[in-house]
Amino acid sequence: MRTIAPMSAVVTLVACVALVPACQAHAEPTRVTFPKLDELVHYTTVRRGNVTEHISTTRSALEAIQKGLPVPNGTHFVLADYRDEKIYRYFVMEKGAGWGADFEERRRTGDWQFQWFQPDRQINLKENTARCMSCHAAQKERDYLFTARRLSEFRGTPVE
Repeated sequence: MRTIAPMSAVVTLVACVALVPACQAHAEPTRVTFPKLDELVHYTTVRRGNVTEHISTTRSALEAIQKGLPVPNGTHFVLADYRDEKIYRYFVMEKGAGWGADFEERRRTGDWQFQWFQPDRQINLKENTARCMSCHAAQKERDYLFTARRLSEFRGTPVE
């Protein structure tokens, strides 16, 4: 006797096969959410050619780093990537209790997870967050943050 798969299972299988390249770029589940930008503090700007990156985080992260304490869970860092003065994409780091367990040990960056977002703030699965993790891993002594020094020196006026 032959069993025919339910139509919903066939549709799901076809959708997964069609999305394989996107899924491979982002194999792990993401827990990263897009924060309310108006609740973040802009603390530095980096310029390289036609690229301008405005970096913001939470007030609680700034205070913790300035006191030499760990960055608290729930912290967001947002890098707003502008090209020729127009928003190109967002890079968001978020920290959550136990989130490092979502990744094999050699790829962990503490409890930080990373996600790229499109200008409309929708998740961008075309960007490879594994690259982000490998670069940030080199900053382990600074809680995986490239801008830890700028954060510790921040006193209320964005560093330009």
